[in-house]
Amino acid sequence: MASTLLQLVQQATGEMGLNQPTQVVGNSSSDVIQLYSLINSVGYEVQRDHNWEALDKEYRFYTVYTTLTCTLVEDSVNVTTVESTTGLSNLYIVTGTGINQDTYVNTVTGANSLTLSQAATQTGVFTLYFSQAKYPLPSDWDRQVDRTHYDKSKRWEMLGPTDAQQWQFLKSSYISTGPRIRYRILGGYFQIWPAMNTDEYLGFEYMSNQWATSSTGVTQSSFLADSDTCIFPDRLMVTALKKKYFEIKGFDSTAFTRDYLQQLSFAKANDSGSATLSFAPTPGAILIGFENIPDANYGQ
Repeated sequence: MASTLLQLVQQATGEMGLNQPTQVVGNSSSDVIQLYSLINSVGYEVQRDHNWEALDKEYRFYTVYTTLTCTLVEDSVNVTTVESTTGLSNLYIVTGTGINQDTYVNTVTGANSLTLSQAATQTGVFTLYFSQAKYPLPSDWDRQVDRTHYDKSKRWEMLGPTDAQQWQFLKSSYISTGPRIRYRILGGYFQIWPAMNTDEYLGFEYMSNQWATSSTGVTQSSFLADSDTCIFPDRLMVTALKKKYFEIKGFDSTAFTRDYLQQLSFAKANDSGSATLSFAPTPGAILIGFENIPDANYGQ
């Protein structure tokens, strides 16, 4: 069973010959306050140092879209007589007759009206596609796990993460669609291109930042109470805390650093088993990208 925050701090202080506190969170001692801050720093740093199995999560979602009849006016960003703006926001891209490429909903101004990020190119009543292109990342998201991004509906790997130059090329070129979905993490959202006008089931794995757990089982990104525990081995946390404490005090931390690195190495080695060796070919890089897909004249 994992040790609590209080037990970890008591173990570390005991090994360093310091007074062992009976309380950590809420303690008025400057030394204990410092130890509390340092052990949370340890948790943050260890969490970022390795893709821990206990923090690896899978996120899945369906793409969202709707088809609506609207009135456009050439050279105007105002859209009126929208059937319903319920659920629409600036996370949605708009496509259809009279709409420039890379046009998003700017503001929902009423139950049946909105504005666009670009002016319309035609006047009339048109049927438009409103497709969500930006999807919020999970609340505990810390970073992506490479090569886990799939369009599960088509059983294709999504291409990405796309860099800024590729992203703007895709959104600005004459041929803006391709055989596979591209993605980019931008502005706190998982963004896809092109936006889907179909129900696509997408998914990826990510690393959670919730390395601590309360006594009631609630996961969290730091120690908040003396009774909290964490996913990391006790000896790793204790040796890391001693190293941090000696470093911040300006003492020689060579021995503690050696112990910490050894415990970190043990923890990583024990975190997952060795891969099964196989002579079967491994998946290679996808050779379809914006660099080798022509803008027109396919097959010629």
